[in-house]
Amino acid sequence: MPEIVDFVNRGAVNITPAIVEKMLRHLAQWKLEFTQIYEPLFPHLADQLEFLANAVEDAAEGAYKDLPYVAFAQAAFALIYSHKKVGIIPDSVLNLGRADDSSVVRAVLIQNEKAFALYAAMQKMEWSQVTSQP
Repeated sequence: MPEIVDFVNRGAVNITPAIVEKMLRHLAQWKLEFTQIYEPLFPHLADQLEFLANAVEDAAEGAYKDLPYVAFAQAAFALIYSHKKVGIIPDSVLNLGRADDSSVVRAVLIQNEKAFALYAAMQKMEWSQVTSQP
C-alpha cells in the first residue's frame, strides 16, 4: 500500500484550480458512470466514489468549508484516476480492472479518515458505511 499512497500523493500535488474547474463540469456525468460500476471484488467502490465526488463538489462550491486542501486534492485525483479507463490496470481486465481504482480510493480515505469522517457526520452518514474496505 505504501506505493499507492506515494502515487496518490504525487498525483494530488498536480491538482490545480483549472483541473478542478474542468472536473467539476463533468462531475455529474461521472457520478452517473460511477453508479454503473459493478465489481463484486470491490463492492464498496461505487459508493466510495460517490462519497468523494460529493465531498469535492461541496468543498468546491463552498457548501462545506472544513475539508483540508490535501484531502480535497487527493479526492479529486482519485476521481479523475477512476474515471480514466486506462490506469495501472486497465478497466477492461476481467476481475482486476478496478483493483487499482479501489486501491487509490482507499488510500485517499485512509489518509484522510478524520477529515472525511467529519464530512460524513455533517451529511448525517455513518462513516462505517463509507468504509475504507475494498
